[in-house]
Amino acid sequence: MKLLVTGGAGYIGSVVAELARDAGHDVVVIDDLRSGNRAAVPDGCPLVVGSVGDPSALEQCFTLGPYDAVLHLAAEAAIEASVTNPSVYFQANLTDGLTLLDTMRAHGVQRMVFSSTAAIYGEPQRVPIDEGHPQQPINAYGESKLMFETCLRWYHRAYGLRSVSFRYFNAAGATDARGEDRRDETHLLPLVLDAAAGRRPPLQVFGLDYQTPDGTCVRDYVHVVDIARAHLVALGRVDDLGCTFLNIGSESGHSVRQVIDTVESVLARPVPWVPAARRAGDPATLVASASRLREQLGWSPAHTDLRVIVESAWTWRERHPLGYLR
Repeated sequence: MKLLVTGGAGYIGSVVAELARDAGHDVVVIDDLRSGNRAAVPDGCPLVVGSVGDPSALEQCFTLGPYDAVLHLAAEAAIEASVTNPSVYFQANLTDGLTLLDTMRAHGVQRMVFSSTAAIYGEPQRVPIDEGHPQQPINAYGESKLMFETCLRWYHRAYGLRSVSFRYFNAAGATDARGEDRRDETHLLPLVLDAAAGRRPPLQVFGLDYQTPDGTCVRDYVHVVDIARAHLVALGRVDDLGCTFLNIGSESGHSVRQVIDTVESVLARPVPWVPAARRAGDPATLVASASRLREQLGWSPAHTDLRVIVESAWTWRERHPLGYLR
């Protein structure tokens, strides 16, 4: 298939592009490089530098088509910043997304796999969270993604667009060639690894008194390769599924202390950390159910061991101590 991957210079998007290329697909990437890295784009995948909200950049992309499908991973994704500056998130995740959808319509592209978020569910009323859970986002990031999901429903009804949207919490790990490298890192695992390596100050652990086995927050960590695999599996079924919304999850979850302990074991060195006050809006446990994904697409995570996820992330960071600058 000929595929357009938006956000293909970012962490998850570049891995999706890598696996798609390796599976024999012809891949074009669009990314504005504000948070992505040019060096993360796989060899053999042409890169158009620009936003999916820029009609001229999209037209440049679509001259490289025709495309069989779009894998849409371009987004603003820092949850805390979305509360203080929601305008950026509604522009990037909703308005720009609509520009992309209308460009697809103009060029006759009728398939999309959308990287949404489990943040659309808000505070969990039950765990693990399934797709029937109430959708009450508590930040503009989740709200903007949910609004775009609503657009996909209407574009399916009115224009026949077929789409699969994936909701998940925390991507983690790396391939041999691609890992996490952000200018302003917020994800736990790279922060823990950098603290252990002495590249950052001691890690702040926000809250030690949650109703969890060790008092720290529990989160769902899914290997980035498993997330990318789900996107590619969906390509083969999107025509059958019409307009579908599915969770990707490990269904187990790991606490902050478990992540720290695993990093200490893998690196054979201590992780310096300090206690900090709880962050507003941080639920004790966020874990997604993936039963519907298993039933409908036959997907299950291949990398369920937290140690394997940590080892892959650390191997990449050892090879790239300065990120994609080296």
